[in-house]
Amino acid sequence: MKEKDYHDIFSKFKGLQTDLIPILVRIQDKAGYLSEEAIRYVSEFLKMSQNQIYGVASFYPKFRFTEPGKKSIKVCMGTACHVRGGLFLSEAVGWKLGIGIGQTTEDKRFDFQRAGCLGCCTLAPVVKINEHVHSRMSVTRLKEILEKDD
Repeated sequence: MKEKDYHDIFSKFKGLQTDLIPILVRIQDKAGYLSEEAIRYVSEFLKMSQNQIYGVASFYPKFRFTEPGKKSIKVCMGTACHVRGGLFLSEAVGWKLGIGIGQTTEDKRFDFQRAGCLGCCTLAPVVKINEHVHSRMSVTRLKEILEKDD
């Protein structure tokens, strides 16, 4: 994001610490994540330490601190998905792409997240790639899907 983008976002707020979460939401909506630069600008605007901002933002799973890939992979780890193999799916994504949870591949094609629950319990286990939910997923099917996108 450019400096002007931050000023446009900040212009809608009074600079109160209670503005923190709405500001972070708007920045992430625009940039896709909260960069170190974004945290610095917010810190200056709200007169809060960067540590305070990271402390608040890292509490909420909605916020991310790494740039997203073109394809976002979320493995559901809700109870039903976990019991039916969610952990194996999560490990398969990591092995196949060579990244860990919360990371993005070097070529920026994929990012990898775990979701607490995607709300598809009767279809467990599920993996969401961008906006498409893949139900009753197996490690073999997941690898096939990821290979198509390689």
